[in-house]
Amino acid sequence: MPRQSSRRPLTHTHTHPVDELLPIPRLALYGFQHVLAFYAAAVIVPVLLGNALGLSRQELVHLINADLLTCGVASIIQALGVWKVGARLPLVQGVTFTAVSPMIAIGTGAGGGTAGLLVVYGAVITAGMATFLFAPLFSRLVKYFPPVVIGTILTIIGITLIPVALQDAAGGAHLIGTPAYGDPKNLAYALGTLLFILAVVRIGRPFLSSLAVLLGLVVGTAVAWLFGDADFAAVRETDWFGVTTPFHYGMPRFELLPIVAMLVVALITMVETTGDVYAIGEITRKKVDAGTVARALRADGAATVLGGVLNSFPYVAFAENIGLVRMSRVMSRYVVVAAGVFMVVLGLLPKAGSLVASVPHPVLGGAAVSMFGLVAAVGVQILGKADLREERNTLILAVSLGAALLPTTVAPFFDRMPDDLRAVLDSGITLGALTAITLNLLFNVFTRRATREIDWDGMEEDEAPEAEFGAHPAR
Repeated sequence: MPRQSSRRPLTHTHTHPVDELLPIPRLALYGFQHVLAFYAAAVIVPVLLGNALGLSRQELVHLINADLLTCGVASIIQALGVWKVGARLPLVQGVTFTAVSPMIAIGTGAGGGTAGLLVVYGAVITAGMATFLFAPLFSRLVKYFPPVVIGTILTIIGITLIPVALQDAAGGAHLIGTPAYGDPKNLAYALGTLLFILAVVRIGRPFLSSLAVLLGLVVGTAVAWLFGDADFAAVRETDWFGVTTPFHYGMPRFELLPIVAMLVVALITMVETTGDVYAIGEITRKKVDAGTVARALRADGAATVLGGVLNSFPYVAFAENIGLVRMSRVMSRYVVVAAGVFMVVLGLLPKAGSLVASVPHPVLGGAAVSMFGLVAAVGVQILGKADLREERNTLILAVSLGAALLPTTVAPFFDRMPDDLRAVLDSGITLGALTAITLNLLFNVFTRRATREIDWDGMEEDEAPEAEFGAHPAR
């Protein structure tokens, strides 16, 4: 569990920077900056899921708009606070990458298409309700998730999602079995997009670097359009204004094992949000305690339930925007409220969703490789805080990685299992996370032996005191 900074919080009588209400022009400018830093990552989850389930273009556009609308509402709730819901900190909410692989497994196991979405939404709504109700208790249980568990889970998330990105880089799941799948032209678009993103990060200023993925998607799509491989005809035919209706695809279906899989996702996202809350508290010098964490988790749960109702997905605080707060030093939570308003407006503009849906699969895949790779890199960084000289820690990492790679590398292994059971086991993230959590309980909790962590500032030859878990996980 991260400890509070040794620095004293501000004790002046004037308003804390987090609670400062800036002039409207500055709120709009800084809020739009958050939207730019957030946009590419926000829309990539519904695009990946929609493509994997074989949704039509119109259905995909609806998913994107529903996602943006719910992101805006969730961010406003988290930053502004309503009753005991919302941390009242500058935290932008977005769909978690953790849920991508499990939702694809659940949706395809239920037959794909909109029928698969109904099972996904039943699991999402249940997980959101559990998160909301479990928030106060979980805020006191984070000590059972040491760096070896968090680092392993985040590494697994990145590693298991990279193949999803590579599938798009080859042309998309819908082309599997055709000569177009893996066409060198598709790989060229993906590689070109990735190289452009790397170049922007290498030579750009910090703010420009924060927009590297968004710029890569724009430039990659423009190049594909010049060569006749991007079609925007549907954008012209899409309405300018549209409202996301609850249960657009029908009433959700609540099935036990998909719910279990999504509860595991909820457990992981609660750990992510906890880390993000402490990280933003450190950056803004705003006191964070168990009550703050509980309010943040309730906001996650409420947003996730709302996502299931409005045809979207599980929500978590976005680490990219926490980095933007640190870089810009603009700490007002009302800036995030302004960003939420912008996202709500975008969610009411189907043309914006249609434009995103026009991004070619290979371009999307090239950008996603960098994003999912960064998630894995954060996991490796956190694993650096665990003493991997301890055989118990090494086994937790090794066995969990093996379990996570099983569905990806040996797909037929689960083919003969019931569809409901496959929804749990046929996701590398779910299987790997369950393995890491279970092994940590067996090796470190039930044995009452504290896990030794490395103190990098004062490492001694024979003993390593317990290190502080100060890094925050990516979403």
